[in-house]
Amino acid sequence: MDGMTSKEAALKVKQWPRQTIAAGPRHTVGLKSDGTVTAAGDNKYGQCDVSGWRDLVAVAAGNVHMAANTGNAHTVGLKSDGRVVAAGWNKHGQCSVDGWRDIAAVAAGWRRTVGLRSDGTVVAVGRNHEGQCDVGGWRDIAAVAAGDWHTVGLQLDGTVTAAGNHRYGQCNVSSWSGMVATAAGYLHTVGLHSDGTVAAVGLNKHGQCDVSGWRGMVAIAAGSYHTVGLKSDGTVTAVGHNEYGQCDVSGWRDMVAVAAGCTHTVGLKSDGTVVAVGHNEYGQCDVSGWSGILLPGTSLSI
Repeated sequence: MDGMTSKEAALKVKQWPRQTIAAGPRHTVGLKSDGTVTAAGDNKYGQCDVSGWRDLVAVAAGNVHMAANTGNAHTVGLKSDGRVVAAGWNKHGQCSVDGWRDIAAVAAGWRRTVGLRSDGTVVAVGRNHEGQCDVGGWRDIAAVAAGDWHTVGLQLDGTVTAAGNHRYGQCNVSSWSGMVATAAGYLHTVGLHSDGTVAAVGLNKHGQCDVSGWRGMVAIAAGSYHTVGLKSDGTVTAVGHNEYGQCDVSGWRDMVAVAAGCTHTVGLKSDGTVVAVGHNEYGQCDVSGWSGILLPGTSLSI
């Protein structure tokens, strides 16, 4: 196992493809196949200042719920050597990741950043008023997701754990099993079963948890009040709040990844190009010129 423990080897096998597109509240981020990063949208706090990043293998963007859509956002990048970089709003120390090492995956919520270490433990920095950073005791984690005020961990055995705000039952995931992916929105949590079905808990005011009929899914994403599912045939479906057309994805084809921001949705096509729908006041959907975005599960062409 090249010096790895059995646990590390198991984690390496079970870590799902890293995120190569990310959607923040008012910006969008894409990881290119050469390890560089591009971004579009609001840059009030420098969250799009990623042009100097190199040798990245994954990206994440801190989201924010629609009611407080102020542009207070940050962007996180995972480097191939396990270090982490961050840019943008840092009032709560959410960009203080310079000392992190041996990180295998990253997630970004509102006012915080979460890192999954290669040994299956988790670290978090940023605002912790609701306990969303209380992940120090987590073990055997294979993937992490960050909502606004809660953090979700997918365990090696397919079960799920959560910490943070629980006002609407968004942390009611202890009974879940057989999961291969999770996503966290403002006040809801979504889980993808190994059989392609989907579960959701939490606030359902806009129907964002109405996913019980979904079948054949291979990936999921959660925005503030909407949920997105990528089907095995490359098509996409979405439910929830649609005031800005963020759920108008029925015409999308040949998709390999999806991301959901506050009020916009982003899709990565198999040819490395990107599409987006929804709120575009800050240019967060101006991605039609992007190309060469790294496909999930592929290697950098450095």
